[in-house]
Parts: sequence; C-alpha cells; structure tokens
Amino acid sequence: MDLVPALQEPLKQPLKSVLGPATAKVMAEHLGLHTVGDLLHHYPRRYEERGQLTHLADLPMDEHVTVVAQVADARLHTFASARAPRGKGQRLEVTITDGSGRLQLVFFGNGVHKPHKELLPGTRAMFAGKVSVFNRRLQLAHPAYELLKGEDGEAVESWAGALIPMYPATAKLESWKIGKAVQTVLPSAQEALDPLPESLRAGRGLVTLPEALLKVHRPHTKADIADAHARLKWDEAFVLQVALARRRHADTQLPAVARVAVPDGLLAAFDDRLPFTLTEGQRKVSREIFADLATEHPMHRLLQGEVGSGKTLVALRAMLAVVDAGGQAAMLAPTEVLAQQHHRSVTEMMGELAEGGMLGGAEHGTKVVLLTGSMGAAARRQALLDLATGEAGIVIGTHALIEDKVQFHDLGLVVVDEQHRFGVEQRDALRGKGRQPPHLLVMTATPIPRTVAMTVFGDLETSVLDQLPAGRSPIASHVVPAADKPHFLARAWERVREEVAKGHQAYVVCPRIGDEEDDPKKAAAKKSAEDEAEKRPPLAVLDIAGRLAEGPLHGLKVEVLHGRMQPDDKDAVMRRFAAGETDVLVATTVIEVGVNVPNATVMVIMDADRFGVSQLHQLRGRVGRGAAPGLCLLVTEMPEASAARQRLNAVASTLDGFELSRIDLEQRREGDVLGQAQSGARSSLRVLAVIDDEEIIAEAREEAAAVVAADPDLEHLPGLRTALDALLDEEREQYLEKG
Repeated sequence: MDLVPALQEPLKQPLKSVLGPATAKVMAEHLGLHTVGDLLHHYPRRYEERGQLTHLADLPMDEHVTVVAQVADARLHTFASARAPRGKGQRLEVTITDGSGRLQLVFFGNGVHKPHKELLPGTRAMFAGKVSVFNRRLQLAHPAYELLKGEDGEAVESWAGALIPMYPATAKLESWKIGKAVQTVLPSAQEALDPLPESLRAGRGLVTLPEALLKVHRPHTKADIADAHARLKWDEAFVLQVALARRRHADTQLPAVARVAVPDGLLAAFDDRLPFTLTEGQRKVSREIFADLATEHPMHRLLQGEVGSGKTLVALRAMLAVVDAGGQAAMLAPTEVLAQQHHRSVTEMMGELAEGGMLGGAEHGTKVVLLTGSMGAAARRQALLDLATGEAGIVIGTHALIEDKVQFHDLGLVVVDEQHRFGVEQRDALRGKGRQPPHLLVMTATPIPRTVAMTVFGDLETSVLDQLPAGRSPIASHVVPAADKPHFLARAWERVREEVAKGHQAYVVCPRIGDEEDDPKKAAAKKSAEDEAEKRPPLAVLDIAGRLAEGPLHGLKVEVLHGRMQPDDKDAVMRRFAAGETDVLVATTVIEVGVNVPNATVMVIMDADRFGVSQLHQLRGRVGRGAAPGLCLLVTEMPEASAARQRLNAVASTLDGFELSRIDLEQRREGDVLGQAQSGARSSLRVLAVIDDEEIIAEAREEAAAVVAADPDLEHLPGLRTALDALLDEEREQYLEKG
C-alpha cells in the first residue's frame, strides 16, 4: 500500500532473494505477495495466546486451519495393506485437545517416525492442515506442525512473545512460516512512508505507520493490536476515499452537454398520460436527476430502490427529458429477458408516444428500439439505422449495444440496470459512444448499506427510493421445512392450486437447470453427519417441473424458463406467462430482476438455503406486484438449528431490503462484496470492515474530500501519492478511471 524503495524490493530476485526462492515463489503464486511491502501488509487474521488453547469444536470443514493445542494421547498402530501385506503398515494417531474439544491427527507410512518421537503427551505445538471427517470425527491428515517449547521460551519468543500471530495461509505455506518471513522483513517497516497527513494523524491520536506495522506483526499486549488496527483501518479507509474523491473531482472537470427538460415536450405529454400520481420519493429523486442533467459536467448517480419502488419509471422520465433536449438515451440491461421486458414495459407506458414518425404516432413521440444479440439481421439493421440518424430517441438493449457497429446520433444519457452484473469495461465502452461523455444513471434493486455505497460506489452521488407506490400489496413470507415437516410442503402446493383457482399465477424457482453434466466429485456424498441436506445436488428446474406437472400440480399449465434456452423460446415463454396463458412458471434465477407480471401472486423457492439473502429478497419481489397480496414460500431441508435456517428466518421476518443487506454482508467476507462490485479486483480491505467501521468510513470520506479540494494532485502529500499508486494497481486504476 505505502511502498517506497525498501518496501518495493521484490521478495524473489534473480540473484538474491529477501526470502528463500521456494518461499517467495509460493507467496507470489498463492498469496499474491510480491514485494517486502506486500508482505508487511499481509496482516495476521487473529492471535493465539500462549496460555490459551483454540476452540477445536468450531473448526470449519474442508478449510486449511492452524491451531495451537496440546497432545493428549499418541498411539502407533500396525496394519496390513497392499503395500505392506505382512502387517508392517504403520499409522500414528495423535489426539490433541484445547480443554473444550478434541481433534485427531493421523500420520501414515514413513511419515510416522518424526511425529512419533516428538508429539508426546503434554507437548504443545501449532498444527496446520485441512480439516476432514473420518468415521464421523474431525481430523487433520499429515498436518505440518511446529513445537512450542514453553520452558526455554525460544520458539514462542520468536512468535512475538505471548501473542502468536495467525496469518491467512495456504496448504503450501503454513502460518508460522509466513510469520518467520515477516520477522525477516520487519526492519524495513521503519522506512514506510506515511500516507496520512500529519495533522490528520496527530488530530486523531493515531500511531505512525512504522509503529503500526511493528505492533500488528509483533504485539506484546492486546493494546498493541488495538493501536495497530485503529491506525491501519484509517489508512485503508482514507486512501480508498481519496481515490474516489479524486475521481469525483476529475468528473467535475469533464465537459458534458447540459440537457434541460422543456416544459411542453415529450416528458409533459408522458406525465399527462400516467394513470396514477408519482410518489413523493419518485418526485424528489427526479428533481435530483434533472438538476444533474442540467449541468455541464456528466451526472454520475446511483439510484437505489427497493424491489417494485418504481425505479424504471424514474429512469424513463430522465430519458424522456434528454430526448426533449435533443439527445438520445440508452438503457443497458444484463440479460435478454430483462431487455425485452424493459422494452415491453417502456413502450406500454409510453403508448403512442413510443411511435414517433409512425402512422398514428403522437406529435411529440420518438422511436423506442430494442437491440439484442439474437435479433434477426433485418430488424437489427433497421435499429442501427434509427440510432445513427437520431430517429430513435431511446434504445434498450444488452451487451449488443456496446459493439463497434453501434453508432449514436447524439448519446446524452446512459442508464445501467443492475449495476453489479456489468463489468466496468462494458459500461465504459457504452459511455465512449457519446461525442462528449454522456450523463450516467446506475440503477440497482439490491439495497446497499450506506458504508458499502460509500466504499464501492463512492464516485457516484446516491439517490434512494424507499417508498412503494400506492396499491402495492404486502408479501407474506414463510419458511417451509420440507425434511422436518413434509406436510408443510404438501400444503405449499395446495396454496399454489388455490391461487391458480382464483385466477392468479405462480413461480417455482430452483437453483439448477438440470441438463448439465453432474460433477461426480461434487455429487459424491459428504460424510458430515450435520449436513445431510447438502449430500444431494441442488434441485433442478427440469426435474421439478416434470414432478409437479405429474404430481401435486397435475392439470395446471406448467412451463419452464432458464438461461440456456434459445432467446426466442425464452421470450415466447415469458409472453405466455405475462398474458396469463401459463399457470406456473418453473425457472432459475433468470427471473430475479425486472420481470413484471402483476397477476403472479405466489413464489415457491426450492432449496432456498442455496441462495444468498439479497437474491432471495430480489426473487420475492417478483410477486405482490398487483392488487392481490403476494406469498413467498422458502422451501429447505436444512435442520432448524443450522445457520442456513436462521438466514431464511431473517428473510421471512422482514421486507426491509436494507436490513437484509446488512445481514447478508455480516455473513459474508468483506472482499466478496467489494470484489464483486469492483470488477473482480482483489479487495484492498484487510482490517477495515465496511459494516462495523461505518464511522471511520464516513469520517474518512469527509477528510478525503477536503484534502482533494485543497490539493487535487496531492503535490504536498508524497506519502499519500505513493499509497495511491500501490492501491491503484492496473485493474483497480481501470475500475476508478472507468467507474
């Protein structure tokens, strides 16, 4: 992060290496650590105390772990095998304990001799290996180990006295080997250049960077760790916020065509046609957007809205305002199903206003064209011509909009739906099609906690739609424990029949399509007693559709929809469902966003535990879109005490997407959330937690804005510039440049 020449020194060099060449190679390939600075910023995940043993009971399956424990028992067994037919095979079983639980270690063959001599009862050591299950007991097979000789204190002293740092490790490099490597380079920490302005650091009582690095890797007390973390969190938050603040500042320097809505144009005609009044939230957000569009630098706005809060209507009004001002607007959707759905709903909302230049079209109208990869050649040629001549004011499409052939007459606004499904490059390619940078409106129906929005979308202004339009019905959600209470599942199918009898429709969602080759390794049953439900592959659309049509939903019109169907077939299925010709649609998550069928009132999600919290909330939002109340049934075979069931109970208990997004984030690693949004770049956050450290992020954003306003090029802050260069490796630089 804050690399200066000593810290930029590669760990592996042709002539001499800071570390052994084999260690340096593993660090580069498996941990992404290439320089002394990288290694100093590879912080311990946790610390073990000499007098305290870890909780063996909480070990995660199939993960590489490091534990500190004491040998309780060691037994050498002989056995006959193909390799040792005369009973000369050897197996050493060592039981280790932490006082609360036990774990078995097992060594075979020639590998038994050294541990048999060293791992005597009473010996304390660190053990590292992959947790597996044998005979229903947790075990580590052939673990690496390092003895902790408490008496002479030598080994333990080299692990920073009383506190032993535990590093994120890999199967090829144990935590203690990383610890030894860190101790080798730790003297270089003195040369770390401080990225925080001195006034900020002193004003907040934070230790210097060299001191923080020393304390995080070699703490003597828990207070040392707290000091180091407090400082390093500020580094991460502040440097990232400076990068985003500079991006915002650069955007204000870009030229853009101001698009000012005219009082009696297309937008006014559209508003007059609306059969309902806009919510106060929709009016407020529209005012924010129109104010941005009227400026001479590009709008960069994130529009967050709960499922069904009317985001598409707000985006359409923005597009119409741009058309009124002589420009064109493009809406980019992540899937063909969604692009077609948006095109249908926009043309329906606009009516004759979407038929500009056509017989029977309105005087103020404009053409609304669809552009997707699967269109026929003639329709595609016509759409491209309409865009190039300016005949079409609005285009809705998928990635097909980004191709080189697509030329716009005057692109004024880009609306990106479901931001997290697009790579940065795709968005940038579309923005590059304007003569000057077009305005950008990003929409998401996945509620994002405030700090994540500040961290991930920090270069965008944020608008939130949290009011549901009048007439929207509440959605009741229930967990259906299929294994514990099979009659609940039978009742679920009865409820579907009851809704269909009232003239409504239902969705059934499955995690898998069912025509893929099953991976025998994945399908192989796990030997874990707890996870019986995980033994089988996830339920599949093609299997379930057949079972339902022949069984509990016999006599109803059941159809399937999934991502590997031909685009024309998908569209035909959606049209039949939207027209009410199909009773039950059995689908994958292809229906997760944007599909709008107000007559659908029931959503049954099979193997609901296989979906994320935000995804379940998105899926649930497909029902209850009309006047009749919605019902969402979360079917699972997971036992009541499991974490998966608790997650489902949380989804069933609230319709507040922001609350659920917090739960979702707390249950996942930070990097997953940030990495996904940052186009796959490795998360730069090592000690900062975007939920827990909300205050630091908010304060860092303010400080960063002030620093950049006073010194946009950071001429007076060389340490901060160096830190930025390290944060913005090529991929991340692109992310921020193109954001």
